[in-house]
Amino acid sequence: MKVLDELERFQEAALRDGALREEIISTKIEQEPLSAFCRLARAKGFEIYEMDLVYAGEEAYAGMRRATNGGGENSPMLENEDDYYSLFMAAIEEKK
Repeated sequence: MKVLDELERFQEAALRDGALREEIISTKIEQEPLSAFCRLARAKGFEIYEMDLVYAGEEAYAGMRRATNGGGENSPMLENEDDYYSLFMAAIEEKK
């Protein structure tokens, strides 16, 4: 999926560049953090759009539910595991 490739490239850039990483982290305080994050990504040359990112997460969640026979309490899905934005932020914040 193109959005995941772009997200991975953006994450790699953030992990190499401390100033970019701080700029990305600062988007969390915006009124609409996901939109601010995606705007910044596009400004830096990464084609990441809100709906594409949300859709990719929903597709991952749907696939996990199918793989675990409908989910439920025995599902291995962790909180936010399908939320690529949260996973991205956790990875770059861990680098600090």
